Amino acid sequence: METGKVLFEKNADKRMPPASMSKLMTLYLLFERLRDGSLSLDDSFRVSVDAWRRGGAKSGSSTMFLSPKKRVKISDLIPGIIVQSGNDACIVVAEGIAGSEEAFAEEMTRKAQELGMTNTTFRNATGWPDPEHLMTARDLATLAKRTIADFPQYYKYYQQLTFTYNGIKQNNRNPLLYKDMGADGLKTGHTQAAGYGLTASVARGDRRLVLVANGLPSKKARSREPERLLEWAFREFDNYALFARGEQVETADIWLGVVPTVPLVIDQDVKITLPRKARREMKVTVSFQGPVPAPIAIGDKIALLKITAPGQTPIEIPLLAGANVERLGLIGRLGAALTSILWGSAG
Repeated sequence: METGKVLFEKNADKRMPPASMSKLMTLYLLFERLRDGSLSLDDSFRVSVDAWRRGGAKSGSSTMFLSPKKRVKISDLIPGIIVQSGNDACIVVAEGIAGSEEAFAEEMTRKAQELGMTNTTFRNATGWPDPEHLMTARDLATLAKRTIADFPQYYKYYQQLTFTYNGIKQNNRNPLLYKDMGADGLKTGHTQAAGYGLTASVARGDRRLVLVANGLPSKKARSREPERLLEWAFREFDNYALFARGEQVETADIWLGVVPTVPLVIDQDVKITLPRKARREMKVTVSFQGPVPAPIAIGDKIALLKITAPGQTPIEIPLLAGANVERLGLIGRLGAALTSILWGSAG
Protein backbone atom coordinates (compact mmCIF):
# COMPACT_ATOMS: atom_id res chain seq x y z
CA MET A 1 0.00 0.00 0.00
CA GLU A 2 2.70 2.53 0.99
CA THR A 3 5.30 1.84 -1.69
CA GLY A 4 3.04 0.68 -4.53
CA LYS A 5 5.21 -2.39 -5.08
CA VAL A 6 3.46 -5.27 -6.86
CA LEU A 7 4.47 -8.48 -5.07
CA PHE A 8 2.64 -10.92 -7.34
CA GLU A 9 0.41 -10.62 -10.38
CA LYS A 10 -1.28 -12.91 -12.85
CA ASN A 11 -3.48 -11.56 -15.68
CA ALA A 12 -3.55 -8.25 -13.77
CA ASP A 13 -4.59 -6.27 -16.86
CA LYS A 14 -7.15 -8.70 -18.25
CA ARG A 15 -10.61 -7.11 -18.44
CA MET A 16 -13.11 -9.23 -16.52
CA PRO A 17 -16.58 -9.00 -14.98
CA PRO A 18 -16.02 -7.72 -11.43
CA ALA A 19 -19.47 -8.61 -10.07
CA SER A 20 -20.17 -6.90 -6.73
CA MET A 21 -16.62 -5.62 -6.39
CA SER A 22 -17.96 -2.84 -8.68
CA LYS A 23 -19.72 -1.50 -5.60
CA LEU A 24 -16.41 -0.13 -4.37
CA MET A 25 -16.85 2.65 -6.93
CA THR A 26 -20.50 3.20 -6.00
CA LEU A 27 -19.32 3.78 -2.44
CA TYR A 28 -16.34 5.88 -3.53
CA LEU A 29 -18.65 8.37 -5.22
CA LEU A 30 -20.94 8.40 -2.19
CA PHE A 31 -17.98 8.95 0.15
CA GLU A 32 -16.82 11.87 -2.01
CA ARG A 33 -20.11 13.66 -1.47
CA LEU A 34 -20.03 12.97 2.25
CA ARG A 35 -16.51 14.36 2.45
CA ASP A 36 -17.27 17.55 0.53
CA GLY A 37 -20.45 18.15 2.54
CA SER A 38 -23.00 17.91 -0.27
CA LEU A 39 -24.50 14.92 1.58
CA SER A 40 -24.53 13.84 5.22
CA LEU A 41 -25.02 10.49 6.91
CA ASP A 42 -28.41 11.69 8.16
CA ASP A 43 -29.68 12.47 4.65
CA SER A 44 -32.02 9.94 3.09
CA PHE A 45 -32.91 8.71 -0.40
CA ARG A 46 -36.28 7.43 -1.59
CA VAL A 47 -36.56 3.80 -2.65
CA SER A 48 -38.06 3.73 -6.12
CA VAL A 49 -40.25 0.87 -7.24
CA ASP A 50 -37.64 0.11 -9.90
CA ALA A 51 -34.86 -0.13 -7.31
CA TRP A 52 -37.02 -2.37 -5.16
CA ARG A 53 -38.02 -4.59 -8.07
CA ARG A 54 -34.59 -4.97 -9.69
CA GLY A 55 -32.56 -5.09 -6.49
CA GLY A 56 -34.92 -6.77 -4.07
CA ALA A 57 -35.46 -10.32 -2.95
CA LYS A 58 -37.76 -11.09 -5.90
CA SER A 59 -34.89 -10.46 -8.30
CA GLY A 60 -32.91 -13.32 -6.76
CA SER A 61 -29.96 -11.00 -6.12
CA SER A 62 -28.15 -9.77 -3.03
CA THR A 63 -30.47 -7.39 -1.25
CA MET A 64 -30.82 -5.10 1.73
CA PHE A 65 -34.59 -5.83 1.78
CA LEU A 66 -35.59 -2.20 1.30
CA SER A 67 -39.25 -1.27 1.16
CA PRO A 68 -40.56 0.52 -1.96
CA LYS A 69 -41.51 4.20 -1.74
CA LYS A 70 -39.86 4.48 1.69
CA ARG A 71 -36.90 6.69 2.51
CA VAL A 72 -33.66 5.22 3.88
CA LYS A 73 -30.76 7.02 5.54
CA ILE A 74 -27.32 7.06 3.96
CA SER A 75 -25.94 5.78 7.27
CA ASP A 76 -27.97 2.61 6.62
CA LEU A 77 -27.28 2.40 2.89
CA ILE A 78 -23.51 2.22 3.43
CA PRO A 79 -23.50 -1.00 5.51
CA GLY A 80 -26.37 -2.22 3.35
CA ILE A 81 -23.98 -2.12 0.39
CA ILE A 82 -20.84 -3.27 2.20
CA VAL A 83 -22.16 -5.95 4.55
CA GLN A 84 -25.29 -7.09 2.73
CA SER A 85 -24.05 -6.31 -0.80
CA GLY A 86 -27.50 -4.89 -1.46
CA ASN A 87 -28.18 -4.28 -5.14
CA ASP A 88 -31.29 -2.39 -4.13
CA ALA A 89 -29.19 -0.09 -1.95
CA CYS A 90 -26.78 0.59 -4.83
CA ILE A 91 -29.60 1.53 -7.20
CA VAL A 92 -31.10 3.82 -4.56
CA VAL A 93 -27.73 5.59 -4.15
CA ALA A 94 -27.30 5.85 -7.92
CA GLU A 95 -30.75 7.36 -8.41
CA GLY A 96 -30.38 9.63 -5.39
CA ILE A 97 -27.08 11.08 -6.60
CA ALA A 98 -27.41 11.13 -10.39
CA GLY A 99 -31.13 10.74 -11.06
CA SER A 100 -30.75 7.39 -12.79
CA GLU A 101 -28.51 4.36 -12.58
CA GLU A 102 -27.39 4.88 -16.17
CA ALA A 103 -26.21 8.43 -15.48
CA PHE A 104 -24.51 7.28 -12.29
CA ALA A 105 -22.66 4.50 -14.17
CA GLU A 106 -21.33 7.13 -16.58
CA GLU A 107 -20.06 9.12 -13.60
CA MET A 108 -18.46 5.95 -12.20
CA THR A 109 -16.57 5.43 -15.46
CA ARG A 110 -15.41 9.05 -15.55
CA LYS A 111 -14.12 8.78 -12.00
CA ALA A 112 -12.32 5.55 -12.89
CA GLN A 113 -10.48 7.34 -15.70
CA GLU A 114 -9.62 10.18 -13.32
CA LEU A 115 -8.12 7.70 -10.85
CA GLY A 116 -6.01 6.07 -13.57
CA MET A 117 -8.23 3.00 -13.93
CA THR A 118 -7.88 3.00 -17.71
CA ASN A 119 -9.27 -0.49 -18.33
CA THR A 120 -12.55 -0.02 -16.46
CA THR A 121 -16.04 0.57 -17.85
CA PHE A 122 -19.18 0.62 -15.69
CA ARG A 123 -22.67 0.04 -17.02
CA ASN A 124 -24.49 -0.14 -13.67
CA ALA A 125 -23.98 0.56 -9.97
CA THR A 126 -24.19 -3.05 -8.80
CA GLY A 127 -21.97 -5.25 -10.92
CA TRP A 128 -25.00 -6.95 -12.47
CA PRO A 129 -23.78 -8.93 -15.52
CA ASP A 130 -23.35 -6.80 -18.63
CA PRO A 131 -20.91 -7.61 -21.47
CA GLU A 132 -19.51 -4.08 -21.34
CA HIS A 133 -19.24 -3.83 -17.55
CA LEU A 134 -15.58 -4.74 -17.05
CA MET A 135 -12.63 -4.05 -14.77
CA THR A 136 -9.12 -5.42 -14.23
CA ALA A 137 -7.47 -6.70 -11.07
CA ARG A 138 -4.99 -3.82 -11.25
CA ASP A 139 -7.80 -1.27 -11.50
CA LEU A 140 -9.59 -2.82 -8.54
CA ALA A 141 -6.35 -2.62 -6.53
CA THR A 142 -6.05 1.06 -7.47
CA LEU A 143 -9.62 1.69 -6.35
CA ALA A 144 -9.02 -0.14 -3.06
CA LYS A 145 -5.89 1.89 -2.34
CA ARG A 146 -7.61 5.18 -3.13
CA THR A 147 -10.60 4.25 -0.95
CA ILE A 148 -8.34 3.52 2.02
CA ALA A 149 -6.20 6.63 1.49
CA ASP A 150 -8.95 9.10 0.59
CA PHE A 151 -11.64 8.18 3.11
CA PRO A 152 -10.14 6.99 6.41
CA GLN A 153 -13.24 8.29 8.21
CA TYR A 154 -15.53 6.00 6.18
CA TYR A 155 -13.23 3.06 5.46
CA LYS A 156 -14.08 1.66 8.91
CA TYR A 157 -17.45 0.54 7.52
CA TYR A 158 -15.68 -2.17 5.52
CA GLN A 159 -14.77 -4.16 8.64
CA GLN A 160 -18.35 -4.29 9.96
CA LEU A 161 -19.26 -7.95 10.41
CA THR A 162 -23.07 -7.79 10.59
CA PHE A 163 -25.90 -5.43 9.75
CA THR A 164 -29.61 -5.68 10.48
CA TYR A 165 -32.24 -3.84 8.46
CA ASN A 166 -36.00 -4.39 8.34
CA GLY A 167 -35.49 -6.99 11.04
CA ILE A 168 -33.21 -9.08 8.82
CA LYS A 169 -29.65 -9.69 10.01
CA GLN A 170 -26.97 -10.46 7.43
CA ASN A 171 -23.26 -11.20 7.76
CA ASN A 172 -20.36 -9.65 5.87
CA ARG A 173 -19.28 -12.07 3.12
CA ASN A 174 -15.58 -11.17 3.29
CA PRO A 175 -14.08 -14.40 4.69
CA LEU A 176 -10.83 -12.77 5.81
CA LEU A 177 -12.64 -10.63 8.39
CA TYR A 178 -13.31 -13.76 10.44
CA LYS A 179 -9.65 -14.80 10.55
CA ASP A 180 -7.12 -13.39 13.01
CA MET A 181 -4.90 -11.86 10.33
CA GLY A 182 -5.52 -8.09 10.38
CA ALA A 183 -8.07 -7.90 7.56
CA ASP A 184 -10.32 -4.83 7.59
CA GLY A 185 -11.88 -4.75 4.10
CA LEU A 186 -13.04 -4.63 1.38
CA LYS A 187 -15.58 -6.39 -0.90
CA THR A 188 -16.53 -9.77 -2.30
CA GLY A 189 -18.13 -10.50 -5.64
CA HIS A 190 -19.78 -13.44 -7.35
CA THR A 191 -21.65 -14.16 -10.55
CA GLN A 192 -21.61 -17.20 -12.77
CA ALA A 193 -19.52 -15.35 -15.35
CA ALA A 194 -17.10 -13.80 -12.87
CA GLY A 195 -16.63 -16.68 -10.48
CA TYR A 196 -15.84 -15.88 -6.86
CA GLY A 197 -13.83 -12.72 -6.23
CA LEU A 198 -12.40 -10.68 -3.38
CA THR A 199 -10.75 -7.30 -3.08
CA ALA A 200 -9.08 -7.33 0.32
CA SER A 201 -6.73 -5.40 2.56
CA VAL A 202 -4.76 -6.50 5.61
CA ALA A 203 -2.80 -4.25 8.00
CA ARG A 204 -0.12 -5.41 10.42
CA GLY A 205 1.91 -2.86 12.30
CA ASP A 206 2.99 -0.18 9.83
CA ARG A 207 2.45 -2.41 6.78
CA ARG A 208 -0.70 -2.75 4.70
CA LEU A 209 -1.22 -5.09 1.75
CA VAL A 210 -3.95 -4.97 -0.88
CA LEU A 211 -5.04 -8.07 -2.78
CA VAL A 212 -7.44 -8.69 -5.66
CA ALA A 213 -8.50 -12.18 -6.71
CA ASN A 214 -11.25 -13.14 -9.14
CA GLY A 215 -12.45 -16.17 -11.07
CA LEU A 216 -12.06 -18.52 -8.12
CA PRO A 217 -14.18 -21.69 -8.29
CA SER A 218 -15.85 -21.65 -4.85
CA LYS A 219 -16.38 -19.81 -1.58
CA LYS A 220 -13.82 -22.13 0.00
CA ALA A 221 -11.21 -21.12 -2.58
CA ARG A 222 -12.09 -17.45 -2.02
CA SER A 223 -11.32 -17.93 1.65
CA ARG A 224 -8.15 -20.00 1.33
CA GLU A 225 -6.30 -18.59 -1.69
CA PRO A 226 -6.25 -14.90 -0.64
CA GLU A 227 -5.19 -15.89 2.87
CA ARG A 228 -2.36 -18.02 1.48
CA LEU A 229 -1.12 -15.22 -0.80
CA LEU A 230 -1.28 -12.57 1.91
CA GLU A 231 0.56 -14.72 4.45
CA TRP A 232 3.26 -15.41 1.83
CA ALA A 233 3.59 -11.69 1.13
CA PHE A 234 3.95 -10.73 4.79
CA ARG A 235 6.44 -13.54 5.35
CA GLU A 236 8.68 -13.06 2.31
CA PHE A 237 8.69 -9.24 1.89
CA ASP A 238 9.25 -6.22 4.08
CA ASN A 239 9.43 -2.43 3.79
CA TYR A 240 12.78 -0.71 4.25
CA ALA A 241 13.11 3.00 5.00
CA LEU A 242 16.35 4.19 3.38
CA PHE A 243 16.25 7.99 3.37
CA ALA A 244 14.08 10.78 4.74
CA ARG A 245 13.10 13.82 2.70
CA GLY A 246 15.76 16.53 3.01
CA GLU A 247 18.43 14.10 4.23
CA GLN A 248 22.00 14.57 3.01
CA VAL A 249 23.06 11.48 1.08
CA GLU A 250 26.52 12.50 -0.16
CA THR A 251 28.70 15.52 -1.00
CA ALA A 252 30.06 16.60 -4.36
CA ASP A 253 33.31 18.39 -5.08
CA ILE A 254 32.95 21.85 -6.65
CA TRP A 255 35.10 23.48 -9.29
CA LEU A 256 35.76 27.19 -8.86
CA GLY A 257 33.32 27.61 -5.98
CA VAL A 258 33.66 29.69 -2.83
CA VAL A 259 33.45 26.42 -0.89
CA PRO A 260 34.99 23.09 -1.92
CA THR A 261 31.89 20.87 -1.67
CA VAL A 262 28.11 20.96 -1.82
CA PRO A 263 25.74 18.62 0.07
CA LEU A 264 23.59 16.33 -2.06
CA VAL A 265 20.11 15.92 -0.58
CA ILE A 266 17.06 13.90 -1.49
CA ASP A 267 13.67 15.60 -1.88
CA GLN A 268 11.47 12.62 -0.95
CA ASP A 269 11.15 9.89 1.63
CA VAL A 270 12.54 6.67 0.21
CA LYS A 271 10.89 3.50 1.45
CA ILE A 272 11.06 0.37 -0.70
CA THR A 273 9.54 -3.08 -0.54
CA LEU A 274 11.94 -5.98 -1.14
CA PRO A 275 12.11 -9.72 -0.59
CA ARG A 276 13.86 -10.21 2.72
CA LYS A 277 16.59 -12.24 1.02
CA ALA A 278 17.23 -9.54 -1.59
CA ARG A 279 17.69 -6.92 1.12
CA ARG A 280 21.04 -8.44 2.10
CA GLU A 281 22.40 -7.86 -1.42
CA MET A 282 20.90 -4.42 -1.99
CA LYS A 283 23.33 -1.78 -3.27
CA VAL A 284 22.98 2.02 -3.13
CA THR A 285 25.25 4.11 -5.36
CA VAL A 286 25.57 7.81 -6.19
CA SER A 287 26.85 8.97 -9.58
CA PHE A 288 27.59 12.43 -11.00
CA GLN A 289 30.01 14.23 -13.28
CA GLY A 290 32.48 15.97 -10.99
CA PRO A 291 33.81 18.26 -9.93
CA VAL A 292 30.62 20.27 -10.38
CA PRO A 293 31.25 23.77 -11.76
CA ALA A 294 30.03 26.74 -9.74
CA PRO A 295 27.72 28.63 -9.47
CA ILE A 296 25.20 26.20 -8.00
CA ALA A 297 21.67 26.97 -6.78
CA ILE A 298 19.71 25.07 -4.14
CA GLY A 299 17.58 22.45 -5.87
CA ASP A 300 19.84 22.00 -8.90
CA LYS A 301 19.93 18.36 -10.02
CA ILE A 302 23.49 17.29 -9.39
CA ALA A 303 23.59 13.51 -9.04
CA LEU A 304 21.63 10.28 -9.36
CA LEU A 305 20.91 7.84 -6.55
CA LYS A 306 20.55 4.25 -7.77
CA ILE A 307 19.18 1.38 -5.70
CA THR A 308 19.61 -2.16 -6.98
CA ALA A 309 18.81 -5.60 -5.59
CA PRO A 310 18.76 -9.08 -7.16
CA GLY A 311 15.63 -9.70 -9.21
CA GLN A 312 14.28 -6.20 -8.65
CA THR A 313 13.82 -3.31 -11.08
CA PRO A 314 16.48 -0.65 -10.33
CA ILE A 315 15.23 2.54 -8.67
CA GLU A 316 16.78 5.88 -9.71
CA ILE A 317 16.16 9.12 -7.80
CA PRO A 318 17.77 12.52 -8.49
CA LEU A 319 19.88 14.16 -5.79
CA LEU A 320 19.73 17.93 -5.47
CA ALA A 321 22.13 20.62 -4.34
CA GLY A 322 21.45 21.39 -0.69
CA ALA A 323 23.06 24.85 -0.72
CA ASN A 324 23.81 27.82 -2.92
CA VAL A 325 27.45 28.01 -3.99
CA GLU A 326 28.77 31.17 -5.60
CA ARG A 327 31.54 31.17 -8.16
CA LEU A 328 34.97 32.44 -7.15
CA GLY A 329 35.96 35.90 -8.32
CA LEU A 330 38.57 36.39 -11.01
CA ILE A 331 41.55 36.30 -8.67
CA GLY A 332 40.19 33.23 -6.91
CA ARG A 333 39.60 31.45 -10.21
CA LEU A 334 43.16 32.25 -11.32
CA GLY A 335 44.50 30.89 -8.05
CA ALA A 336 42.45 27.72 -8.36
CA ALA A 337 43.59 27.23 -11.94
CA LEU A 338 47.23 27.68 -10.93
CA THR A 339 46.82 25.24 -8.05
CA SER A 340 45.29 22.73 -10.44
CA ILE A 341 48.19 23.07 -12.85
CA LEU A 342 50.80 22.77 -10.15
CA TRP A 343 49.25 20.13 -7.90
CA GLY A 344 46.45 18.54 -9.91
CA SER A 345 43.82 19.74 -7.45
CA ALA A 346 40.28 20.11 -8.80
CA GLY A 347 39.00 22.26 -5.93
